[in-house]
Amino acid sequence: MLLGMSTGSSVASSLPRHSVSVGGAVMRADGRFLAIQRADNGQWDLPGGVLELDETPEEGVRREVWEETGITVEVGALSGVYKNMVRGVVALIFRCVPSGGVETTSDETSAVVWLTAEEVAERMSEPYAARLLDAAVEGGPHVRSHDGRQLMGAR
Repeated sequence: MLLGMSTGSSVASSLPRHSVSVGGAVMRADGRFLAIQRADNGQWDLPGGVLELDETPEEGVRREVWEETGITVEVGALSGVYKNMVRGVVALIFRCVPSGGVETTSDETSAVVWLTAEEVAERMSEPYAARLLDAAVEGGPHVRSHDGRQLMGAR
């Protein structure tokens, strides 16, 4: 018997159900961060979304940033892993640098802007601001959990 399974249980029904998302912490040479305002709820966030089954995390980051912002990126190192404990979403955030394109909104975005670190902290909720601000700090990857509104545990 597998650990944590009772007789008659299937492996699939006993496994945790998580969604894996990817995001691009896109930083320009002047220190500004690429940010989006989501069309569905008006919240500020970094570009990203659900990782498709047939793509690598880096491919997913490039696709999501392009689809949501019109900006092409070079994907760098993993800067953080963030889990929304309420929704069961694990987000892999990668440092990126812009390599082309023009800021353009999409069906998913009502605004695409470049923000300073101070503007990121003002506009975004703590867990989403941390994804961008952590990427600017050497070291990592950072590992954080949150409830959708606040980081959990020590900063």
